[in-house]
Amino acid sequence: MNYLQITRDGLWDKNVVFTQMLALCPALAVTSTATNGLGMGLATTAVLLGANVLIAALRHLISPDVRIPVFIVLIATLVTLVDMALNAWLHELYKVLGLFIALIVVNCAILGRAESFASKNPVAASALDGLMMGLGFTLALIAIGGTREILGSGTLFKDAHLLLGEAFSFLELTLIPGYKGFLLMILPPGGFLAVGFLLAVKRIIDQRSARRAQEAASVAAPVTA
Repeated sequence: MNYLQITRDGLWDKNVVFTQMLALCPALAVTSTATNGLGMGLATTAVLLGANVLIAALRHLISPDVRIPVFIVLIATLVTLVDMALNAWLHELYKVLGLFIALIVVNCAILGRAESFASKNPVAASALDGLMMGLGFTLALIAIGGTREILGSGTLFKDAHLLLGEAFSFLELTLIPGYKGFLLMILPPGGFLAVGFLLAVKRIIDQRSARRAQEAASVAAPVTA
């Protein structure tokens, strides 16, 4: 297995939000701040990692005819455990995320990785794929939430200590003191604007990278007479 490529795919090349355009519901609904995006992303990462490991370990025991219902049951079990853990130890974050934690069960990115990767590959590779896809999703939510929060209120990771615990208080930053904010960005339409802007930025970076790679390949190619 090419573990470097699995890592790159999860974080960038096949990013859940900005490349595959999956899981846009939580990406738009819970990212009014970067803190909310971080919390939702970590919860989804835990489910992705666990689901990939379980499905990869059991792939030879699961009949192809019933694989989708079995995958959903396993994912639902993991989501229930994550939901209970958040309620017990991060209750403020649990109240903010609310229904969206339970909706991780129907997150098409999780079922998609189970079907396309974990059910066909060994445990180690599947674990890395789940972790990297989850971290890529988390980074996307943080980028969306951070963009909205900075433009909306001039802060970053506001109230992180309330939602994630005192250990995360160092994340709280006031980037623009006295800034009144652009209210639209922290309202639902702001999510669409932030996703569109960040998607455009990624496309530009990808196009420039591809152009540089093509130029480097043409320079390195042997000159023919």
